[in-house]
Amino acid sequence: MIKKRILSFEEILKGCVKNDNGCKEMMYKSFYGYLLGIILRYTKNTSDSEELVNDCFIKIFKHIGTFKAPQNPEELKKSFKGWIAQIASRTAIDKIRTAKAKFYVDDLGEDEHPVSQVSVTSDLHVNDILNLLNHLPDTHRLVFNLYEIEGFAHDEISKMLNFPESSSRVYLTRAKNKLRTLYLNTMVSSYEKNG
Repeated sequence: MIKKRILSFEEILKGCVKNDNGCKEMMYKSFYGYLLGIILRYTKNTSDSEELVNDCFIKIFKHIGTFKAPQNPEELKKSFKGWIAQIASRTAIDKIRTAKAKFYVDDLGEDEHPVSQVSVTSDLHVNDILNLLNHLPDTHRLVFNLYEIEGFAHDEISKMLNFPESSSRVYLTRAKNKLRTLYLNTMVSSYEKNG
């Protein structure tokens, strides 16, 4: 019996660049769950999410030769995960954009709806936020994900979603306020059940 040698991540990555199907399969199995987690933050439908993950892998394998490896080999996997996370979030955004030909942006200016600092993230655990995100309207969830989780700035979000930067700020504030309300309602109903 021939024993298979376990490949390092660097070897798998090089194999994918060379279009080796075995390495592509290992890459797919290694990162499927990671990408699904990212996609699920943007979409509510699991079957759509699974389809989007597969779309991500098509893009990843098509453009894997453009991935720029860091100087320090110890940072390779972390850097690669960041690269594929960007592909995943942009793939999800593109899907949402095509599903909604145009985002609804109300005519509300920031002066009419001042942006208040809402410290919702400090009061919630990450899993609570991720579970509650599915209850947000699509645009609110999208802006919250891009700003709070993915780390994009409001000017970047406005370019991605093709609406004014001030709208990005308003949607973020509304998302945080809605999350706080949802969280408090969850806590009250949990207390009433157990109390």
